[in-house]
Amino acid sequence: MSKLEQRRDIFKLSRDCLSVQEVVDAVSSTSCGAVSIFIGTTREDEVSGRKVIGLEYEAYELMAQSEFSKLCADIRARWPTVTHVCVHHRLGWVKVGEASVAMAISSPHRHDGQDAIRHCIEQLKANLPIWKKEVYDTQEASWKENAECPWSFQNEVPPATSPGENI
Repeated sequence: MSKLEQRRDIFKLSRDCLSVQEVVDAVSSTSCGAVSIFIGTTREDEVSGRKVIGLEYEAYELMAQSEFSKLCADIRARWPTVTHVCVHHRLGWVKVGEASVAMAISSPHRHDGQDAIRHCIEQLKANLPIWKKEVYDTQEASWKENAECPWSFQNEVPPATSPGENI
C-alpha cells in the first residue's frame, strides 16, 4: 500500500440490488495484487414442505455500522496487509437468486485476503444486528437465526452423557 493511500472501510445497507462491481471498485488499489470477493445469494430452499421464495431483511443500522468498524479493526489486527474492506448488505425484500450481501477485501497477496473474507462473513453473521425472515410460497414467514450467533440454539452442545447412560 502506498504511504499516501488511506485504508478504506466501507459499509452500506441498501434496499436496492447490490452491484458486485461497485464493491470491487471500492477496494481496488494499484498496491494490491488480490481482491477477494464473497457474494451471498438468497437460495431456493424447502422447509417443512414449504418453498422459500425470498428473504426479508431488517437491521439496527447505527449499531450495524459500529459493529462493522469493530470487525474491520479485528480484520486488520489479524491480517495487517489488508488494504481495503467493503461490505454491502441488502435490507427489505430479496427474492431467490438475488444477492443479499456482497463483500470484497483487497490485499497485496491472495492468502490474507481470502482468509480475511471468510472471517468477515462469519463475523458479520455472528455480530452485526441484521435479521432475516424467510418467506414461503404459503405466504407464511419465519424469522431465522444465524448459526454463527453466540446465542444460537444451533451452537448448543448437547450435555455429556456417561457411558451406558440412556439418552
